[in-house]
Amino acid sequence: APLDKVCVLSCGISTGLGASINVAKPPKGSTVAVFGLGAVGLAAAEGARIAGASRIIGVDLNPSRFEEEFVNPKDHNKPVQEVLAEMTNGGVDRSVECTGNINAMIQAFECVHDGWGVAVLVGVPHKDAEFKTHPMNFLNERTLKGTFFGNYKPRTDLPNVVELYMKK
Repeated sequence: APLDKVCVLSCGISTGLGASINVAKPPKGSTVAVFGLGAVGLAAAEGARIAGASRIIGVDLNPSRFEEEFVNPKDHNKPVQEVLAEMTNGGVDRSVECTGNINAMIQAFECVHDGWGVAVLVGVPHKDAEFKTHPMNFLNERTLKGTFFGNYKPRTDLPNVVELYMKK
């Protein structure tokens, strides 16, 4: 593959794509919220699409980043996790956080559905950040996962990502 076309796949794209496909693993027909729509977040949205998600909701402060369903937290008078829960009758099936902002991480976890929701943290927070949520969020069977590089093994898995890209 031409290096000028695939060099960007190694970090940002693979991280977001893998966070959705390898870690969140959205079932076909599921709803996925992606927090942060930079390169990693857009790759996470593409991963959700490839996995078969039927509804992908972008969450970002910049509405020009996503052409599909979009939520800007600044447009609402209540926490974005409540907005997403109302939009999805109780919460999304999966969420992928790609900002590194601790508040977005908490929102991504708190917006997933009780009983089966899975939130995946990708962004790297400030070293002094603290993740605070009510323990009932765990007792209600929400799952919180983290990932580095989308759980891809660069030497063996990246060729498959390049192959996917080359086939469009």
